Amino acid sequence: MKILVIGGGGREHALVWQLANAQSCTELHAAPGNPGMEECAQCHSDIAQTDHKAIIALCKHKTIDLVVVGPEAPLVAGLATGLRAEGFAVFGPDTEAAVLEGSKGFMKDLCRTCNIPTAAYERFTAAQLESARTYVQDSPVPVVIKADGLAAGKGVIIAQTREEALEAVDDMLSGERFGDAGAEIVIEEFMDGEELSFFALSDGKDVIPFASAQDHKRAYDGDEGPNTGGMGAYAPAPMMTPELENKIMETIIRPTIDGMRAKGCPFTGVLYAGLMMCGDVPKLIEYNVRFGDPECQALMMGFRGDLAAVLMACAKGELAVLDPDTYGWADDTTVCVVMAAKGYPGAYLKNTPITNLDGAERAGDIKIFHAGTSRNEDGILASTGGRVLGVTAAGDDIETARKKVYDGIDRIDWPEGFCRRDIGWRAVERLKKAG
Repeated sequence: MKILVIGGGGREHALVWQLANAQSCTELHAAPGNPGMEECAQCHSDIAQTDHKAIIALCKHKTIDLVVVGPEAPLVAGLATGLRAEGFAVFGPDTEAAVLEGSKGFMKDLCRTCNIPTAAYERFTAAQLESARTYVQDSPVPVVIKADGLAAGKGVIIAQTREEALEAVDDMLSGERFGDAGAEIVIEEFMDGEELSFFALSDGKDVIPFASAQDHKRAYDGDEGPNTGGMGAYAPAPMMTPELENKIMETIIRPTIDGMRAKGCPFTGVLYAGLMMCGDVPKLIEYNVRFGDPECQALMMGFRGDLAAVLMACAKGELAVLDPDTYGWADDTTVCVVMAAKGYPGAYLKNTPITNLDGAERAGDIKIFHAGTSRNEDGILASTGGRVLGVTAAGDDIETARKKVYDGIDRIDWPEGFCRRDIGWRAVERLKKAG
């Protein structure tokens, strides 16, 4: 089949890389793509992921069989809806279902309706500012303040003091902090525990477990500093067991898929549940309607099989008849460490040269996924984003995989970049205790 991947980040590079290995994929395109994807896909850098008309025209011109939408923003904006209206198979939810990520308030209300375990919460608009402030005054701290809409992974404030919480409420509802995304907010109780990322695939009717991972949101070692879009991830999550997977599917994932179908907006694509383990009870923090970034890089490194066939089964409503031998997972642990531009997640350096990626890959037994790169007029690779590279490796255990990644990072010539040096620390501690 001919496949088009929408997006230009590290998640999309990982998907393109794995799809290029799929037996059923005969032709691969990316829009807009990035320099790292050029080795295995035709990149249409002149087509923005927000240009729905141009994307549909490209699909018609190239007679695309399957469109895989990587980022959340085009999904929330209705790209999958528009493509399906033109007769194309799409991996990704329609607008009505993408609201699971597009509105945190909608997601929380669904949890309330479907008895899905989650943190206690209330929703507030700008017109309810004083009520929101009163709610904060009556809430224990820490307390969590969330912008309702999309905020590039940065719309969550874990306020350690009541004063910090009130400031976050004021900033969000005034529009100063996140613009329209913060015009409505969710205030919820702080849940203490270990976080877990869980991925399931749905075709709108059926749903199957896919994979687990754990990520690191804080910018600096020791889980210090501001929240980011993600500084690293590893898979599978060491805490995952068949019993826990079954509990997550039965108490969280299946009720969500059933609840969305009952609302008349069936969910198709990958449902990424951010969970908090409160003792032995998994509780839902939030949903994403796409693969995580950088979790996807770690997942694709460990995936074995025909990814194109799996994603097409979701798009065509055929999960129930998908051959279970179509895909599986290596026994390895996989690790992705993000290299970011100095200053990220605040104001960061741009257009700084990056060299020796090929040498690092060859010497370090790693794969480097591009997330925020371009080539300048001299053809030299340069940084263009905050999170720039996803350095990824597999190993027999977490320590082996981490060593490969950091050895590779040390070979990359990019003085203006930085990374966390403790990605996977929880898994390393767990391994040491077990051994």
